[in-house]
Amino acid sequence: MISKKKAIIGSIVLVVVTAILTSTVQLALGNKVVISKDLYESYKKYNKLIGLQQIVGEDFYQEVSEDDLVQGAIKGMFSGLDDIYSQYYTKEEFEQLKEQTSGSFVGIGVYISATSDDDYITIIAPIEGSPAEKGGIKSGDKIIKVDDQNVYANESDKAISMIKGKAGTSVKLTVKRGEEEFELTIKREEIVSKSVESKVLDDNMGYLKITSFNENTYDEFKEDLESLKEKNIKGLVLDLRNNPGGLLDICADIADDLIGEGTIVYTKDNKDDKEYLKSDKNKLGLPIAVLVNGGSASASEILTAAIVDNNEGIAIGTTTFGKGLVQSVRELKDGTGYKLTTAQYFTPNGDYINGKGIEPKIVEEDERKQLDVAVEWIKQQLK
Repeated sequence: MISKKKAIIGSIVLVVVTAILTSTVQLALGNKVVISKDLYESYKKYNKLIGLQQIVGEDFYQEVSEDDLVQGAIKGMFSGLDDIYSQYYTKEEFEQLKEQTSGSFVGIGVYISATSDDDYITIIAPIEGSPAEKGGIKSGDKIIKVDDQNVYANESDKAISMIKGKAGTSVKLTVKRGEEEFELTIKREEIVSKSVESKVLDDNMGYLKITSFNENTYDEFKEDLESLKEKNIKGLVLDLRNNPGGLLDICADIADDLIGEGTIVYTKDNKDDKEYLKSDKNKLGLPIAVLVNGGSASASEILTAAIVDNNEGIAIGTTTFGKGLVQSVRELKDGTGYKLTTAQYFTPNGDYINGKGIEPKIVEEDERKQLDVAVEWIKQQLK
């Protein structure tokens, strides 16, 4: 019976030998193989990793799981990118990631992210009506501990798994808000988030709120927008406050229905190649006031900039979160997966908002007044 360790080493050797035999520069000399310098250097860099793996397996004081070592090495590779948004996920972690865009999961109902200013996990926004919102969690809060265990941004997947649990159970969070630290105990519930809601305000003003961009958002948006149009609204207040973003293609579909022919967003990769997302001629054709705040991030900022830069409306509120990076999410054959930052995105006017956000045309700090300001602005456009 071949040991697991020998089997892994044998597999590595097999991969190396296969690569060598398929190399364009090779020559067999007895029991030796001559390969190109580039190929040799390519494999030489992993000598230390393989050597240390053997030492750990032999000398660590407890039994070592080689699967855990491999997973840790892969996670370390992504950590070495020094990018807070790029991450490798185990099978269980990737399932949790997919839940975030499905619109249904068990937890406390928060959208989190890392930020470049510290090592803590930052609350982008609590889901409206969620246990987190009812329990007092606010946009910008930092999670310091989960059930008295320290958690950090580079282990956000671990923190998420600790925060989630069975419906009806509770989790204790240590939260930092400014210089204040305090504890909150929040009961977990099944979160089924309807991402769009709408109504008609006084004077036939349409109001449409999008809380996230998940798999169901565009269908919900389309249905609500058509309902508003049937009621002959004169303008639209689009509320993106505390919307942390989500799926780019869903955001682009929504922008396409609102702004008419133009650029929604463009991206630039590490080769400086640009890719443009364009919209067709169809548009709402009414004044649009977009409500934003510090919890409006990523896809929310893309939609806001698409409306503003194409002169279909203005932004009102406070400066947005400032996330101008695009992630590709891929699931691997074994159920694991990764999220990798593959491009920067730019607004139609060419602004790069990462780390600085979008400053609204009309700044209104008091969120209770922002809707009234938006309605008044629309009325001015109709005169």
